[in-house]
Amino acid sequence: MDIERLGNGLAFLKEAERLKSVLRTAYTTTGRQEDTAAHTWRLCLMAMTFERELAPLDMTRVLKICVLHDLGEAIHGDQPAIAQNADKNTQERLDLLTVMAPLDEKLKAEFLSLWEDYEQGASREARLVKGLDKLETILQHSQGDNPADFDYTFNLTYGRAQTDAEPVLTMLRTLVDGETRRRIDHGQ
Repeated sequence: MDIERLGNGLAFLKEAERLKSVLRTAYTTTGRQEDTAAHTWRLCLMAMTFERELAPLDMTRVLKICVLHDLGEAIHGDQPAIAQNADKNTQERLDLLTVMAPLDEKLKAEFLSLWEDYEQGASREARLVKGLDKLETILQHSQGDNPADFDYTFNLTYGRAQTDAEPVLTMLRTLVDGETRRRIDHGQ
């Protein structure tokens, strides 16, 4: 056992803790603004919940990608879905490298490779996580206690390419869109 590696791992985890304070534009059902760590937790839970429907896949890889996909937001925060721009990925990659600085080169390379897979959608696992990520965001929007001026119609087009990539994601999208339409129909 390497005490320096353990210490570096703890230093990394202390940096990653910042994600608990990164607020998103979504709200929980109690009206508390959602944080990125909570979004990531439910994304992992979604992947686990629908594992059978998504099979065959490398579930360990899926969960690793889920956990790492927004880690770069720990430095400069979340960019709302409605306002994302081309510089988002470049900044997140730089911030991810900063957060991962304490890690040994092998682990850093593994984490970066998983993050890049997600960004590029290179593997089926990464594409599934991208689709689930969009669905988790839309689901939170549709169930949250949002401000009166919240734009629910945005949900109906957001992430369509990612959620149309797999039949199970398309079916989930239909269900989640139904939740969004109910919010729109009830003027909420």
